[in-house]
Amino acid sequence: MPVQPEYEVIIIGGSYAGLSAALSLARARRNVLVIDSGKPCNAQTPQAHNFITNDGASPAAIIAKAKQEVLAYPTVRHVDATATAVTGLNEEFVVETASGSFMARKILFATGLKDIMPPIPGFSECWGISILHCPYCHGYEVSGRPTALLGDEEGGYNMALALLNWTEDLVLLTNGDCLLSGEQKDDLSRHGVKLIEEKISSITQGGGQMSAVQFANGDELSINVLYARIPNEQHCNIPAQIGCRIDKKGYIVTDAELQTTVAGVYAAGDNVTAGRNLTLAVADGNKVAICMNNALIGEQIREQPAGN
Repeated sequence: MPVQPEYEVIIIGGSYAGLSAALSLARARRNVLVIDSGKPCNAQTPQAHNFITNDGASPAAIIAKAKQEVLAYPTVRHVDATATAVTGLNEEFVVETASGSFMARKILFATGLKDIMPPIPGFSECWGISILHCPYCHGYEVSGRPTALLGDEEGGYNMALALLNWTEDLVLLTNGDCLLSGEQKDDLSRHGVKLIEEKISSITQGGGQMSAVQFANGDELSINVLYARIPNEQHCNIPAQIGCRIDKKGYIVTDAELQTTVAGVYAAGDNVTAGRNLTLAVADGNKVAICMNNALIGEQIREQPAGN
């Protein structure tokens, strides 16, 4: 007779989506294990915004409060560890960590994304502090200030136009030869957006607060607000290793119920969408928990002997 899994759901990743899912599953009376290494992508961001009831709180404080609330439920356990492998099939998964092996019927990857920093001295120190990724998350606090945007092509063009809602003094930095079309350049100029195509050599900063952009030709732009569109990748490579499909943009492919292309394996949060917003991640976690609970209910009904 096969060994019954100790947990109904193992959640790999205990940030916003993961803890949101854990809360909903706990309230559905499910046995849940959350495995998390405590390395969120917004670790050095001082404040989170646009999250009702927590506007202006630090990401760390929000996570600490969420973890406390989730672990108040007796059916939830948290392990500080990194998942190293997942084996098995639907209803009989095994997750390996340095802390041991754990079995579950379902797996949820809420592992987020990892930002890939450009090789510009000073950039990573400012990321999430004075170099920002999202005006909806941080734009209000720096609105009206002289602002720069590091970007190019269609994404840089569209974000530049959007940022005009927060500032009228905007310069687009392409970090080298600009790939915008002539029409796009004219459009930005017509809206007052300045364009600098020089290669960036470094960011002048102190404690994550930038004060200037240094260019390879010796020029300097005094600025203390910079938005940047930088690439990212999956924070965890296990989904790809076990056969979860990854799309051309690097996101885990899921269906309407947030199940991946591997039966019994789900994904939610930043690893499945370009939203990069903690409110959306929390909503994703709640949604996937309901879908996973419904799947477990369906399996229990099918497994129940006739007449019971």
